[in-house]
Amino acid sequence: VGDKSVQIAAGGPDYPTPTILYSLLQAIHNAERYIYATTPYYIPDESLQNALCVMAKSGVDVKLLVPYKSDSMLVDAASRSYYKELLQSGVKVYRYKKGFIHAKTIAIDNQLSIIGTANLDYRSFDLNFEVNAVIYNSETTRELRKQFDEDLESSEQLDIVAWLQRNKIKSFFEKIAGLLSPLL
Repeated sequence: VGDKSVQIAAGGPDYPTPTILYSLLQAIHNAERYIYATTPYYIPDESLQNALCVMAKSGVDVKLLVPYKSDSMLVDAASRSYYKELLQSGVKVYRYKKGFIHAKTIAIDNQLSIIGTANLDYRSFDLNFEVNAVIYNSETTRELRKQFDEDLESSEQLDIVAWLQRNKIKSFFEKIAGLLSPLL
């Protein structure tokens, strides 16, 4: 693969394997310096959650940008049920406050970009028809990272200490929503 190549990863309920998930996992595990991901819905399966946590623990700068508030209270709660593990692993979680961010992008190591229709959630990996472009181009990745950095300026970074001290009833509701994640 050269510096100007594109691969297409498509998936849906009639695909025999979760191609989009596999392409994301491969890209994440190959990262050496950074992984910057933007998604409106973060309801990962165990393999994706583990991949991001392992990479952060191994010294890769992992940043996740999600909306401060999405269009679904239940989805918001389910997403938040994953943040504690991410934060404890060293993943930096940001919540975008300037409206609803709907981008679905990943920039890795100034070399690889993933842009497409798939969220980082169960539905996009198994139930919905989705397509992502995996772009091997340093210029595209630098531009995507620049946009990511600009979006961070309109975001708040979650603090692990403050996150662990949140309202216990809210946290309990999030755990229940997290249990329902495969159904969302």
